[in-house]
Amino acid sequence: MTNQGADFYHWFGVDEALCTRVMGVAMGRGADYADLYFEHSMGSSVMSEDSVISRASSYVDRGVGIRVVVGDQTGYAFSEDLDEIAMCEAARTAASIAVAGGGAPVQGFRSCAGADLYPLREHWDEVRVDRKLPLLRRTEELARSLDPAVEKVTVSWANADSRVLILTSEGKLVTDRRPMARLVCSVVANRGGERQSNSANVAGRRGMDWFDEERISAMARDAVERTMVLYEARRPPAGQMPVVLAAGASGILLHEAVGHGMEADFNRKGTSIYSSMMGEKVAPDSVTIVDSALHPFERGALNIDDEGNPTQRTVLVEDGVMRSYLHDRISAEHYGVEATGSGRRESFRHVPMPRMRCTYMESGPHSRDEIIAAVDHGIVAETFTNGQVQIGAGDFTFYIKNGWLIENGRITAPIKDVNIIGNGPEAIRNISMVGDDMKLDTGGWTCGKEGQRVPVSQGMPTVLVSHLTVGGEDA
Repeated sequence: MTNQGADFYHWFGVDEALCTRVMGVAMGRGADYADLYFEHSMGSSVMSEDSVISRASSYVDRGVGIRVVVGDQTGYAFSEDLDEIAMCEAARTAASIAVAGGGAPVQGFRSCAGADLYPLREHWDEVRVDRKLPLLRRTEELARSLDPAVEKVTVSWANADSRVLILTSEGKLVTDRRPMARLVCSVVANRGGERQSNSANVAGRRGMDWFDEERISAMARDAVERTMVLYEARRPPAGQMPVVLAAGASGILLHEAVGHGMEADFNRKGTSIYSSMMGEKVAPDSVTIVDSALHPFERGALNIDDEGNPTQRTVLVEDGVMRSYLHDRISAEHYGVEATGSGRRESFRHVPMPRMRCTYMESGPHSRDEIIAAVDHGIVAETFTNGQVQIGAGDFTFYIKNGWLIENGRITAPIKDVNIIGNGPEAIRNISMVGDDMKLDTGGWTCGKEGQRVPVSQGMPTVLVSHLTVGGEDA
């Protein structure tokens, strides 16, 4: 056993012999597979409103989730108590789906190394709150200094540090320590009695040293500029028109309207529009869509997934052709393929399922200027909020918080209060130009699915969709 494995046993107050006994109970009724997911999480948050600390909290959470798999069926139970009696009771509950007699006993666990994608010089349990407060004050000072119309500034901070120990009935032991931090600046401006608001944030599996003057200055500037431009913005005409998806944050549309449909559980159950499209042309040649856990320090980065599998870069669509789903262990067995390291869960209280990590479209051959120049009349969608998606069909509606009007191949005015409406599979088929400027957005994105929330990253290059429905002035 590695030192790290021994350290994590010690952290949870368990040892190999105890875990072997609990695993024996989980497998005792004849399961195909079982795993133990130990997790210890701690974190804190602080909110400052106009230089006054309005909210502060901290938490510690610890427990184990026990999963038993029989074919495509899963039994699951968790315990916040890590003594043997409580864990064995949870194991018996999870194992109740199995009825075929005893499973093969586990003969100890071997340590398996994962990646090292988010090493920190200083972990969050070493950073006191008095070191965070100056960061909040400085962020507010920067935002207020940028425009005299700034009336109210709210700065919120959150950080977390999670330790994970995963043991499987195949005798595998893996560990991970997962940091996370997020800083948000929200601004309200008042110009002549008219108020506008907007925000910006930065986040990642980062340490305190990442939040330097340059980074928080850029974030504060984004928050203020996104707010002040709304005073000049107007609603565009409604109707079908070309839509340019700006590099970076437009990845939310790719994530919601396309990525979810490529998660294997939806396809295994036949509820995704992509269920019968493997190997088929689903987009133009210039479109390659990737989901990867291997981008260092990103919110969606993972050294191992929540089933203990190694993570990878998974190509979902290659040169317009659909190549893979996102697989957890169960879906991989169902399809007879290798798991893609996409099994994720919100915490030890939740069963893992196929989930996205860092989802993005790769760069194409066109410059942003070329793409804008190709549009006679349309819009640029830059930042989004309040999206709604039907995952199975891929139908979506997204509200554009910031965007731009394109007239005669030129950006002419900012726009606001605009919806774009479409269908994800149809939208990627209607992509006519892909930019050479792919960017992962560093915002604090969180993905919800079946009641579970996990951190993700997403991105895009500048992309031209030949037509989407825009809800504007005459909608």
